[in-house]
Amino acid sequence: MKISEILKQEKVTLSLEVFPPKTSEKYESTAAAAKKIAALHPDFMSVTYGAGGGTGTYTAGIAEEIQKEHGVTTLAHLTCVSSSREHVLKMLKVYEEKGIENILALRGDIPQDGKVSEDYRYAAELIRDIHKYAGGKFCLGGACYPEGHVECLHKKDDIGHLKDKVDAGLDFLTTQMFFDNNIFYNFLYRIRERGIYIPVIAGIMPITNAKQLSRSVAMSGTDVPQRFRAIVDYFGENPEAMKQAGIIYATEQIVDLIANGIKHIHVYTMNKPSVAAAIMGNLSEVLR
Repeated sequence: MKISEILKQEKVTLSLEVFPPKTSEKYESTAAAAKKIAALHPDFMSVTYGAGGGTGTYTAGIAEEIQKEHGVTTLAHLTCVSSSREHVLKMLKVYEEKGIENILALRGDIPQDGKVSEDYRYAAELIRDIHKYAGGKFCLGGACYPEGHVECLHKKDDIGHLKDKVDAGLDFLTTQMFFDNNIFYNFLYRIRERGIYIPVIAGIMPITNAKQLSRSVAMSGTDVPQRFRAIVDYFGENPEAMKQAGIIYATEQIVDLIANGIKHIHVYTMNKPSVAAAIMGNLSEVLR
């Protein structure tokens, strides 16, 4: 099923994200965790794509297994900054053969060695190519950044780049994680002013340990409210307490979003079935 159709339904949707293994030795354990998360029956699941496309076949395999074994619609990521056009076309064929109808089209992170594709510099180019070579076979999503992309100095310019991606042919957007809902509400206001009206899915990451917070902030530049910093400072050295507090904080964010009319939520599970299950359990009546 195409995600654009899911988002048209008159209900709140909750989707979950998993990532593939980096090596074949870890495939079975990673796939098993993904299947446990799929067994929770979210509205759909996204499966990420490794840097340089190195885990592309694992992405396709896990996405296919989730759909076949649990009947959960999947969203396969596809990055381009380290990929040739030839490789992108190959992956489109793989996704089509495996019955994957939804792609999150991304530029991807710049590799540490700085080597980038000669064919692609921006996600908008990838989006146009998918439409050119695959027509309407895929429903396309893209990423957006409520606090601005870490590489872009001005939010106004970042929204301009986002408009380019949307105009290239996106069906929906999913946000980078954020910890302050007011930042998201303000972002929605600003992009609507720029004529971006496609559905925006709010991305929430439950922070369940202090190291996870440091890594996430370093990579994304996300602002951390003092209220959440206090939680990490107080519970950070108690793993079980920090896990519970992180799940509660994420749940409260989601409840606030829904209460303020946001219909579509995406949770970055970090391949942790227990975290995904706890959040869905906390929201069992809210989502009913």
